[in-house]
Amino acid sequence: MKLCDLTQFYSPLSGGVKRYVHEKIAYIQSATTDEHVLVVPGPKTECVTSERSRIYFIHSPLISRTSHYRALINLRAIEQILERERPDLIESGDPYQVAWKAIASGEALRIPVVGFYHSHFAEAYVRSAAKFLGQTAGEAMMDFTRRYVRNLYNSFQATLVPSARLGAVLTAWGVENVCAVNLGVNTTVFSPSPDDIGATRAELDLPASCRLLLYVGRLAKEKNTSLLFRAFAQLNGYGPRDFHLLVIGDGPERGDLAELQARCPNVTWMRYCTDSADLARYYRAADLFVHPGTQETFGLVALESQACGTPVVGIRGSYMDRIILHDQESWAEEETPESLARTIEAACSRNLPRLGARASRLAEERLSWPRVFERLFYIYREVCFNYRKQR
Repeated sequence: MKLCDLTQFYSPLSGGVKRYVHEKIAYIQSATTDEHVLVVPGPKTECVTSERSRIYFIHSPLISRTSHYRALINLRAIEQILERERPDLIESGDPYQVAWKAIASGEALRIPVVGFYHSHFAEAYVRSAAKFLGQTAGEAMMDFTRRYVRNLYNSFQATLVPSARLGAVLTAWGVENVCAVNLGVNTTVFSPSPDDIGATRAELDLPASCRLLLYVGRLAKEKNTSLLFRAFAQLNGYGPRDFHLLVIGDGPERGDLAELQARCPNVTWMRYCTDSADLARYYRAADLFVHPGTQETFGLVALESQACGTPVVGIRGSYMDRIILHDQESWAEEETPESLARTIEAACSRNLPRLGARASRLAEERLSWPRVFERLFYIYREVCFNYRKQR
């Protein structure tokens, strides 16, 4: 089988979609005889080839200088690649113009196309914008978005979602072909070993008594990072306990982070960490991973942290809840800086190494990438079989 992943949610620096497609390529090369084609935006048009894998970069304009995301607008180039490669199945990884092109090309070439609902954009972006339009206009905007999602995703042979709960939302909106699949974690890289915690904390110049809090991800409104920064400022006023916040990532709310750093010297910022082995070191060194987001469809960074033996704290009620592999006893009930600060303080009073060790074991048992891809590739083959039968 030859698979083609097609998305503009691809940055050379980081991102969950990039991690997903590259882990898929690694799985194909190590555990199957299949082929893989990846089509993404890039600074120039080129093709990078390795064993049974080709990555096509299509020259695309930059839309974010912080995260280096690009808009893939050369739809003719996509069409030419698909005509040349003739994959057995196409997976579209974003909900915009590239998705519609994948559907049109699939119909023309008689290739089944599935969509992966990576971003719950209706909640993360549209509802936030709709708040400023007033109740009537806001509801009209959300109604239009729900109809758009329904029309787009019902055009795919299957809609893959990383959460059964999110799948239920899409089904209620009228999407008829939802299939829930997990994402996974590389438990070879993201693991409690080696024991390099002391060296990493020394590199960060942290005293032994310090509680290291970690956030990894974009600094953006949809990630709720400004709430995290306000919560940490509150936490600093709680008294004698020594906290330090390490933030790895960049984005539009970088200015909010700079303001926090100006007030709190116990904040360290790393713009990027593109090497997975280095990132795993920081997960292991942290006492607690803080995830303030409420709109995550899965939460790969939370899973990576747990795989490294570091428990996670955040705000209850997100689609991410089901991949938290330890209890959420200390999680915040309210989406406020005060509630999150109290939650962090309470969590740090618990036996965090014991919580993390259990979560790490469960991550390896349930959510390692090979286990996840076995299930996903079964779905791919089932989609291809049903598509051929219908023809």
